Parts: sequence; C-alpha cells; structure tokens
Amino acid sequence: MIIGNRIRRRLAELNSSQGQLARAIGVSPQAISKMVNGDTKDTGKLYQIAKFLKTTPEYLTGEENDADDPVQSVSYPAKKTPATLEKEEARDLGLALIPELELGYSMGGGNVIEMFEHTGVAPFKREWLRPMMKGSFNDLFVAKGEGDSMIPTLLDGDIVLIDTAQKNILQQDRIWALSYGDLGMIKRVRKLPDGGYQINSDNPAVTPMTAYDGEMHVIGRVIWVGRRM
Repeated sequence: MIIGNRIRRRLAELNSSQGQLARAIGVSPQAISKMVNGDTKDTGKLYQIAKFLKTTPEYLTGEENDADDPVQSVSYPAKKTPATLEKEEARDLGLALIPELELGYSMGGGNVIEMFEHTGVAPFKREWLRPMMKGSFNDLFVAKGEGDSMIPTLLDGDIVLIDTAQKNILQQDRIWALSYGDLGMIKRVRKLPDGGYQINSDNPAVTPMTAYDGEMHVIGRVIWVGRRM
C-alpha cells in the first residue's frame, strides 16, 4: 500500500484527481484506482505517474523518505555521510545496496537490522529485484546459509535473499527466514490444522519441529538463492 498511499498524498498536495492522472498517462481511471487501493502490482507506468506527480519513482515505492520529496520546500541540505554518498552512487548506477546479516543468534531489538549482526552489503540491480519483492528495497536483506539441514535446496555458504515485507504464510512449504527461540534459521514451514506450525528441513535426516503460541517469529520469505559454482 506504500505506492497507493503516496499517490493519494501527492494528488491531494497538487490538488489533482485520480481521473486527471489517468488521462495524463493514458490509462483508465479503474487502473489508477486499483493501484491506489493496492489491488494490483503492475508498476509499468510508475515513471509516468511520478512525472505527473512531480516526484520520483523511488519516493512512490518507499525507497526514499518524505524528506527526499523534491516538491517540498527548499532547505539547506544536511552534510551527507559516506554511507549516504555510497547509496546515491549505487542508485545512479541502477543498483541497490542490500545489507548482509548474520542470521544466527538473535540479539533482540525492534527490527531485523537490530536483531542480527550486520556483516556487509551486497549490490543488486534494482530493476531485477522489483518483480520479486513486495515492499521497498529497505525490506530486503541477504544472509548466508549455514550447515546441511536444507540440502539439497540450500548448501552451506549459499546466499539467500530475504524479503521482510512478506511475513504471512499463505502457501504451504515455502522457504522462510525464522526466529525460533533465540536462533535465526532458514526452513520450510507448514501451517497445521490446530493453529501450530511445522518447521521442516529439506534434509530428511533432520527431525521437524513444531511451534505454537508465538514460539516462532517470521522474519521474511526467501525469494532468491545464489551459490558459487
């Protein structure tokens, strides 16, 4: 709903309407309504929409915060940190710098970045990522698979890309990043009729676990796996 909320906000700020936006970019009013209401994932007209709304595609998708909105009043810019400059250089090259986390012992905290140790960044092409993710680039992180519990699907040292915007287990046996107790892990999950969850490994030698009543926390869905050949 990030895109829909920000389109609605920009239309209000510009005293414009969904119908005017639809006519300007050559689509039906129903198509704009579906995007605003979150009923479609089609972002093929995102650049034209951003141009009409006098903003950027990154602002509409949530990759940039309100402070980056180019139509806000001009103020003196804050001094940019090396990390900010690095992100801007990557964006100019069409890349997103995705944090790499150590998905092992959980350190607590209010979000994924605080829960696990940050070990680096991994560059990915933005246009390659967009069709796979549900939220913004800020919802993504990468981690390394450890051990042999998920072989042959995941080998020790494989890289997995995790989307934290996907937390609802709506289909059985997909692969998820989880926190179970104080440990982070990558497993398949099956929802049970009694409300519990069966945590499965692809390695048949590893016994499944069952979680009830908040014992398991879904960190995000594994949307891509990469390995060195």
